[in-house]
Amino acid sequence: MKVLIFGAGNLLLSDEGFGVHFIRFLEQHYELPSEVELYDAGTLGIMATHKLEEAERVYIVDVIFADGEPGQCLRYRKEELMLDHIPVKLSPHQVGVQEMLQVSEMRGCCPQDIELWGVIPASFEPGSELTPPLRQRLPILAGELVSDLARTGVFLRPRR
Repeated sequence: MKVLIFGAGNLLLSDEGFGVHFIRFLEQHYELPSEVELYDAGTLGIMATHKLEEAERVYIVDVIFADGEPGQCLRYRKEELMLDHIPVKLSPHQVGVQEMLQVSEMRGCCPQDIELWGVIPASFEPGSELTPPLRQRLPILAGELVSDLARTGVFLRPRR
């Protein structure tokens, strides 16, 4: 099974870059098996559809606009994303993520196993660093991802 971990976001707007920071955190702290690919999608949106279509299981990590505390992670399955069971505005590149799924679905290439891990931001101020609540969330979410993958027989090992 090919697993894609797809990090979206803009590194120039502090917490908006969370998905990309998450990809970089995983690269620095974990050894990945051959069936796992990390993808820094930045703000490509629909231009990254081909990466989604190459995988059987996809985790999209991005920020979302929703009620809750900064750093809180809300998870949505593919069905919820396709049926609009998500906050009114998903993220600054919501249209790109949803369009990407719809295009893949129309082409008959959309994986069935897709999850969005949406993190509530604290700030979109210009800057390349995450705010403390989101920076502290990186290792926690990484641990949750490692556990989630292990349940399916895919193992990420900590770097030494």
